Amino acid sequence: VQLQASGGGLVQPGGSLRLSCAASGRIFSIGNMAWYRQAPGKQRELVAAITSGGSSHYADSLKGRFTISRDNAKNTVDLQMNSLRPEDTAVYYCNAVVNWGPFWGQGTLVTVSS
Repeated sequence: VQLQASGGGLVQPGGSLRLSCAASGRIFSIGNMAWYRQAPGKQRELVAAITSGGSSHYADSLKGRFTISRDNAKNTVDLQMNSLRPEDTAVYYCNAVVNWGPFWGQGTLVTVSS
């Protein structure tokens, strides 16, 4: 099983980016899916999570700017990020419980800078 994240890049403050993560391999079940991020010199933190039924949870500081979604048919989870700020600069990692075990994607760098 692999998680492949994509969509990172350089964006100006106030801009938007959409991250995508696809699970592949021998998949029987996918439970919760989530996005985490790790800024330079900081610990990895939860950004948002979504259950297989579509219930979502966000870090308090990100509510209203970020939206997590998933497509169970395609085994994907997306993160729409709006009104980006320099402090959102980080490596973003997708995470998923696949076949009852946790898996991580390779991380995608998001840089918010003018």
